[in-house]
Amino acid sequence: MLESRSNEIEIMDDLNISGEVVGQTLRELNTINRRLGGNQISVNAFKNMVNNKSEVILADLGCGGGDIMVEMAKWSRKNSVKSSFIGIDANHHIVEYAESNTMRFSEISYQPINIFSEEFKKQVFDIIHCCLFTHHFTNQELATLFRQFRQQARTGVIINDLHRHPLAYWSISLLTSLFSKSTMVKNDAAVSVARGFKKHELKEILNSAGIKDYKLRWKWAFRWKLIF
Repeated sequence: MLESRSNEIEIMDDLNISGEVVGQTLRELNTINRRLGGNQISVNAFKNMVNNKSEVILADLGCGGGDIMVEMAKWSRKNSVKSSFIGIDANHHIVEYAESNTMRFSEISYQPINIFSEEFKKQVFDIIHCCLFTHHFTNQELATLFRQFRQQARTGVIINDLHRHPLAYWSISLLTSLFSKSTMVKNDAAVSVARGFKKHELKEILNSAGIKDYKLRWKWAFRWKLIF
């Protein structure tokens, strides 16, 4: 078990999923990611990548409820960085929730489009950010996407995703079974870990994409931070 990446489909993969389960799921995921430090991995990477820039445009792919963009926006306001954040998700129900969730931040906008669409491919940003998004794709798809992202991101790409490990799998299974009220979280949390990555797999994907210049670091709790 967990020797290779699972291809099991998550409920979240249904781009037509709607209703209260969407809001409940996104709220719970934000709580889990915030308390286990997952969100901070992305925010810290954003801070480092912005560096001394006075203006930046970031695309958050598979943006969920937009909560990480809110944390980035707060930091940008505090540090006088003129930032624009574009949340992108192929499920328009998720985008509707995110718009309501982040309406206090005028610098955050959304596009309900698929990243494989020509509409997305023709766009260019300073930073592309993906948190708990890349594990939804096969290794071949990711090699293609990484090459594409490299062309679309003027400054760099931030990937924040799961380390496939038995302790992570059984821990999140227990945690969600005890505390989650979302059927989607209860099903998808462990499946997400099973679809996560070992270090050598990410390196193989990067090699297939022709990307040699990157930084790959393990972060608590069972996350990979990949910058290229």
